[in-house]
Amino acid sequence: MKKRYIIGGVIAAAFVMLALFSFNSSSIEYASFDKAQQTGKKVQVMGSWKKDIPYVYKPENNTFSFIMKDESGKEMKVVYDGSVPNNFDISPNVVVTGKYTASNEFKASEILTKCPSKYEGQAGQHPGAVKLENEGKQ
Repeated sequence: MKKRYIIGGVIAAAFVMLALFSFNSSSIEYASFDKAQQTGKKVQVMGSWKKDIPYVYKPENNTFSFIMKDESGKEMKVVYDGSVPNNFDISPNVVVTGKYTASNEFKASEILTKCPSKYEGQAGQHPGAVKLENEGKQ
């Protein structure tokens, strides 16, 4: 009977270790271009497209590239094997997932555009607010 508990405990411990290893390897941290350069690991970088430098899409090899400025102000060329993401032209922020390459580029495996919400109103104004005629009068 004790042998069964020992075997069960070893199997349970193995599953816990496997789960921890899987979680650790699948987590991708946010970083700047400088940190991506130093670590060489797959990271997520948040920033914005430098709109004064046009992006380039090459349909012959389905490659999209643009200059991105991260939150610390560093600029870097981002290269992505794929087409231009939806809403890229109007997106104020972009999150790229990938690695820094030896050719001084950030090779993106994924691009996420962060669009402004159409539900955000001006400061102090509720989108559905109605101004009453007698408001402020007593």
